[in-house]
Amino acid sequence: MKKIVVGFVIMLGLLACGRFKNTALDGTKDLRIVSLSKHLTEFTFALGKGRNIVGVDWSSTYPDSAKLIKPVGYHRALNPEGIISMMPDMVMHSNDIGPETVLPQIQKAGLQCKAFGNANTMDSAKMLLRALGDFFGVRAKADSLCGVMDAGIANASNAVAALKIKDTPTVMIIHFGRASNVFFVMSGRKGVGDQLIKMAGAKVAHYDAKGARQISAEAIAEANPDIIIATDFGFDQMGTMDKFIAGIPGVALTKAGKNKRIVRFEEHDLTYYGPRTGENIINLMHIFYPTLNASK
Repeated sequence: MKKIVVGFVIMLGLLACGRFKNTALDGTKDLRIVSLSKHLTEFTFALGKGRNIVGVDWSSTYPDSAKLIKPVGYHRALNPEGIISMMPDMVMHSNDIGPETVLPQIQKAGLQCKAFGNANTMDSAKMLLRALGDFFGVRAKADSLCGVMDAGIANASNAVAALKIKDTPTVMIIHFGRASNVFFVMSGRKGVGDQLIKMAGAKVAHYDAKGARQISAEAIAEANPDIIIATDFGFDQMGTMDKFIAGIPGVALTKAGKNKRIVRFEEHDLTYYGPRTGENIINLMHIFYPTLNASK
């Protein structure tokens, strides 16, 4: 209770001194920015404006410099007081933050919020890079990064095409949702992760759980993937591959569990497109086909 009271006192004090003003945002000048979306954090750093970010959500873990920035909570379970306490000039997000009350609360406190797009397709990623480039006054840099992304994906496509694949493995992605505090399957939703699996020369394991957030041991065993990709936070929470196999329902019954083909992969490399996507596809390709002498 004391913390809540202190939080509101701080908020009222900031409002009283006029810290937050509804002035036009000018990204060409130095701004104190809180970024609540991991892809916005990465793209802002890539555009050379990462020094302006003073707060991030927990999922903003790339580049390494982002890990040194004070976190304000998980982007789907935010506390408004943590954001307000950073005294930002701007809060940027991608309309995917929660709970639903947090955005109205921080706006009511006087914070200026700016929504940018997602990067769940190659086209939307390039549109976002250019929108950020225009906002920060570095459009040429944004155009260059779009070119890097196109070239990297083309290079990865050529590398996969050069493989002489006989047996295509099926792959499943298991992720830990920090907002819901459960493991769930990212595969089978036609999202970025599924697209990258296919682009890296593998098949997506069939999973019928229609958006279920809690994994089903029966569904995972039925899908029976050859390889399971475990996103970083969930894998690290279990501690080791053996503990992951034993601790996640159904995994031990799959070919991936029996053959110990559980691979840790960074969440941010599976959930949006960006300048590093080609490199990520190549990394997945080497995971799927470790015995092939495929060149990067």
